[in-house]
Amino acid sequence: MPLSHAVLALLAEGPSHGYELKGRFEAAIGPQWGGLNIGHLYQILDRLVRDGHVTRSHVAQNDRPDKTLYELTGGGAEELRSWVAAPHVRTSGFRDETFLKLLAATRLGAGALREYTSAQRQACLSDLAGLTRLRRDNAADPLVALLVDAAIAHTKADLQVIDSAEQRLASLAGQARPVTAAEGAPAADGEAPGTAAGP
Repeated sequence: MPLSHAVLALLAEGPSHGYELKGRFEAAIGPQWGGLNIGHLYQILDRLVRDGHVTRSHVAQNDRPDKTLYELTGGGAEELRSWVAAPHVRTSGFRDETFLKLLAATRLGAGALREYTSAQRQACLSDLAGLTRLRRDNAADPLVALLVDAAIAHTKADLQVIDSAEQRLASLAGQARPVTAAEGAPAADGEAPGTAAGP
């Protein structure tokens, strides 16, 4: 995640110190992103100084320790402009734990697939309800609202995948021989995982 470029973007508004940058980032992006760890932020700032994109200076304060001030350099501004102009391209494939769970559920049988898709569907619907409230609460902030809208769109897409997974994977799950929890061996046809066969 290119947080270093987000820091450059904030510094494009003027010099700032670490905790101020943290607060400005969190205010600009909103609660859906999550907080910015201050230790990680200082690591980013150290790298930006090392790479010549940011300068660091110390400002004396009478009743407190000196404040460290960070300022964007010309090279940093050019790096920021180049980064913004380039499109985001996914380079590492599409990895999502949902598909690993679908892989496992199909190997455990139709019952496991139904159980997982039902639970995941409820989780998506719960996320959508929370995101809708968050969108309403942040309607006045266009950048935060846009990020929440993106999260809503992603969650709706996840829900579409889950809604189609049970039907599309039914034949694959139907070929599985469910594994019993106690024995780790295939269960008899029609037997629920973890239950013993009757006499």
